[in-house]
Amino acid sequence: MKVPVVILGAGPTGLTTAALLGRYGVECLVIERWDSVYAQPRAVHLDDEVLRILGRLGLAGEFAAISRPCHGLRLLDPDLRVLAEFRRSPGAGRHGYPEANMFDQPDLEYLLRTHLETIGAVTLRGGTEVTGISQDEAGARVAVTDRGTGARETIHADYVLGCDGANSLTRTAIGATMTDLKFDQRWLVADIATPADLGAWEGVHQVCDPRRAATYMRIGKTRYRWEFRLLPGETADDFGHLDRLHPLVAPWTGDIPAGDLEIVRVAEYTFRARVADRWRDRRVFLLGDAAHLTPPFIGQGMGAGLRDAVNLAWKLAGVLDGTLPQSTLDTYEAERKPHARAMIQRAVLIGKAMTEGGRFGVLIRRVVAPRLNGRVLDSATPALHRSDLVTRPRFRRSLAGRLCPNALLDDGTRFDDVAGGRFAVVTTITPSETERAAIRKSGAVLVTTRRSGRLHRWLRTGAAVVRPDGTVLSAGNRLSRSLPRFTAP
Repeated sequence: MKVPVVILGAGPTGLTTAALLGRYGVECLVIERWDSVYAQPRAVHLDDEVLRILGRLGLAGEFAAISRPCHGLRLLDPDLRVLAEFRRSPGAGRHGYPEANMFDQPDLEYLLRTHLETIGAVTLRGGTEVTGISQDEAGARVAVTDRGTGARETIHADYVLGCDGANSLTRTAIGATMTDLKFDQRWLVADIATPADLGAWEGVHQVCDPRRAATYMRIGKTRYRWEFRLLPGETADDFGHLDRLHPLVAPWTGDIPAGDLEIVRVAEYTFRARVADRWRDRRVFLLGDAAHLTPPFIGQGMGAGLRDAVNLAWKLAGVLDGTLPQSTLDTYEAERKPHARAMIQRAVLIGKAMTEGGRFGVLIRRVVAPRLNGRVLDSATPALHRSDLVTRPRFRRSLAGRLCPNALLDDGTRFDDVAGGRFAVVTTITPSETERAAIRKSGAVLVTTRRSGRLHRWLRTGAAVVRPDGTVLSAGNRLSRSLPRFTAP
C-alpha cells in the first residue's frame, strides 16, 4: 500500500493534522493503536488561537456545543483567600472566539473523528500497532500489525508524521532524544461528575500552596477537575475512593452528599518540561507530545500540538503538489521548536511561582499577586523566529511571525473565511493595477482594510503578507515590497 502521508496517532494532534491535509486534498492514512477514542479525560483547555484552528475546519460551532468559556483565573493562598483575580470576557476576542475554553478531550476527539469521515482523502485505521519505521531516498516505510488478526503489512509513504505521544516510537526511530528543561512534579488529577452545582466562580482556581498546591476548574455541565500536588510517598491509589479524596475536594463541594459525587477518573501524572533535540529526519516529522512536553499551568499542552499541525500541514501540502519548494519543510522545526520551548518555559515559570518558595514564597505572592495586571491572561503567544517564511528585521519590531487577527470585515465575514487557507495580502493602501495583477498571479487573496476596523488598527499602515496558517510572513510600509513570494497550496 502507498499513500502520500501516514500519520501515526489519532489523538487531537494527529486528527487535526489529517483534517487540515485533507482539506488540501492530500491523501492521508491515520494509524491508531486503539479501536476507538480513549475514553478517559486528559486535556481540558484551549485558547482562542487554537480554537481558531478548529474554526478553519468548520468545527467552531460544534466545539462550542461541547465546551464552555472560562471566565479567567483566581490565585488563592493556602487558606483559599483570593490573592488576585484576572477576568476574561466569555465573548469573542481578537481571533473571533473566547480566549479560554474548557472541554473534555474525548468529546473533542469524537468531533474530529466524525469530521474526518466527511473528508474523502483521509482514512483512519484503528486497532493497528506500528512496529517499525524506516526510510530511504525513495520514501518511508511503516511496518504495522493488526491487533485483532495479527496480520502484518508494510505501508509506503512519501512522509510520516509522528503524532504518537510522549512515548513516541517515531522519536526513537529517528534517533531523537528529549532535552530536559528541569521541571518534574508529581500531581494527582481527579475528575468528578455531579448533578449538583458547586456554586463556585466559573474560572480556574489556582491554590498557591508550597505544601499542597492545587487547581480547580469546571470543564462541563456536570464535570469538574481537581489537581493536587502529591506529597512524598503518596500515589493515586491512596485517593481512589471518595472517602480518601473527599477531604481534598471538600472546600469546593461543601455539603453536597457523597452519593451525589461520582469519581470519573483518578490518575497520577508527572508534570515534565521537555523538548526533542530534533523534530525531523528527512521524511519523518515529530508533532505534539512526541516533540514536546509541558507542565499544564498555562493550559498549552494540547494546543502546542495543534499549533504544530497548522504550521506543517499547508507547507507539506504545497510541497506535495509542487507549488512550494522542498526547502519549505525546513521551516517547520525552525519556527515551532523555539515557540514551543518559550511556551514551556513560561509554564515552568508560572508553575514554580505558584507552587514553590516555602513560607517566604507565600508572603511574596500575597504582595505581588494583587499588583499583576491583566496581561497574565493575554492569550497572544510569542512571534515565530526568523525563517524563509518569516521575514523579520533584526533590529526593529515587526508584525512578521505574529498571527493576523481573525477580524470582522466590512461584509460581516471574518478574515479566515476570506483567506480560506491561502496566502493573503492585507493592506491599507489601494493597490495599483500592476500590484493587483501580481497578487492574482501569486494565488493570494487581497484584503483592503477600512480605517475603523480592527484589522486596520492592527496593521496601522502599509501591507502584510499573511500565510495560510494566519502567520504574517512579512510586513512593510509599501505594498510593492510586501507582495507574496510563494503561491498558496
